[in-house]
Amino acid sequence: MKNHLLCRALLCGAATLIAGSVAVAASHREAPLIAMDPAADNTDVYAFVSYDKYNLDRQPDDRRVTFILNVNPGQDPGDAPNYYNFADDVLYRINIDNDENGKADDDVYEFRFKTENRPIGGPGGLTSPVPYLGNTHITNALPLQGIIALDGPGSEGLTRRQTYSVTEIRDGKRRELFHDQLLIAVPSNAGPATMPDYPALANQGIYTDAQSGMRVFAGQRAETFYIDLGAVFDTLNLRRYLPLLTAAEDSDFVNPFGVNRFSGSNISTIAIEVPISKITSDGRPAAKTKHPVIGMYASTYRRKTMEWMQVSRMANPLVNELIITTPTKDKWNAGAPENEANLQAFYKDPVIATELNLVYGVPVVTLDGSPTHARTDLMGILLKYPGQALDGANCGQPCAELLRLDLRVAPTAPENQSRLGAALSADKAGYPNGRRPNDDVTDITIRVAGGVNYINARAGDGVNFLAGAPGQVGVDITKNGIARNFPFLPTPYDGKNRRHVDCDESGPGANPCGPLVP
Repeated sequence: MKNHLLCRALLCGAATLIAGSVAVAASHREAPLIAMDPAADNTDVYAFVSYDKYNLDRQPDDRRVTFILNVNPGQDPGDAPNYYNFADDVLYRINIDNDENGKADDDVYEFRFKTENRPIGGPGGLTSPVPYLGNTHITNALPLQGIIALDGPGSEGLTRRQTYSVTEIRDGKRRELFHDQLLIAVPSNAGPATMPDYPALANQGIYTDAQSGMRVFAGQRAETFYIDLGAVFDTLNLRRYLPLLTAAEDSDFVNPFGVNRFSGSNISTIAIEVPISKITSDGRPAAKTKHPVIGMYASTYRRKTMEWMQVSRMANPLVNELIITTPTKDKWNAGAPENEANLQAFYKDPVIATELNLVYGVPVVTLDGSPTHARTDLMGILLKYPGQALDGANCGQPCAELLRLDLRVAPTAPENQSRLGAALSADKAGYPNGRRPNDDVTDITIRVAGGVNYINARAGDGVNFLAGAPGQVGVDITKNGIARNFPFLPTPYDGKNRRHVDCDESGPGANPCGPLVP
């Protein structure tokens, strides 16, 4: 029993390392069709008990949970003049299963966006010429003021603006949330002349529903997913042979040798924070509810004729890269998580184990002793709730690929979070118990997929945290880039001063190079 529980903790959420199977990870451009549709591309999905001061100071019955959906991968902050927006013709959804039946339709949050083109300088226009940055922002509106508001005075520079709606569907009944407020998506961070105080501007985009206690945010944030993408997808060319990390390098505060592809990049974020009792099956707090473990996934839809058609989904990071092979990736994105039994053959024999063995010549040894080509352990971890048995060598029912979160586990303060989460550390509030923005799913995956030998070798990509995240250390962020407050991703890098930190680049936050694998 002890070994089974260890296996579940360690294997719940493997990541892809298979060269040629995807273009970008975690789920950035992971399938052929969605790679051409960035506004609908689920890149990363997060679910965790909120860890700001409010929730850390509260009793368990009063805590809240945050769900995050990211799209528009790999944003270079300086890509002007047309910055990054959500799509008006995409339906964004966060789907929750709160009764452990595998169908995430018990509580659903829908987000729809509407783009408006506004007169330059606002309804009254401008009395003198000003520099103009395309159809999104202008510099020095009403002059030298810049954009300091999302609406009303100070917002005149927003010549293209997005508003949005939030709809809750609970037990099949629809209810519009935040209906008495104008919800405005926070625009891209063009730079200090255009937006002289971007953090203050972004804070205006956090809306609270007085009746429900929910909070919501939509807009640009800094990309917190970190990975040496070039090395990983150059056939696991992780710049070193095993052992990959020393004990000193296996740290939450050291980036020993990897090159973070997403350093200096931004992402488009939808975040909603909900009191825990609002999402449990019986409306009770986590310690008292019948089903304290929930499952969730995020999905996006486009219309085909009159019907909404799902084009992307994501729960556990990297499943579509690791488990599902290329010919089936688009079909998987369009499918329902509760139908994953149809794809169980992929889970039984994942190609990542073969790749690790081929590249490093070190055999994969599963943690529970199951055969490497008949891994029922992965089905039990990724497709079942705790305590739900498999049907012999098959998944059985229910069988659903969901990101699962135990709402009873208290949050860990940002400065104490371990990047290895519940899988490989004592921090039980992190991945695979849900997922937080800074959990190191890449290193967890490499070690877990490889088993004992790769855990002992401290396998990893050499990128352990987000270096150089914008914000004031100790106030907005921790020294390793963890945002302390909702929406729990740091201030986005600005278009004028952004910096992509490369291996051996001088200056703060730069990563030294390790020896290259020949």
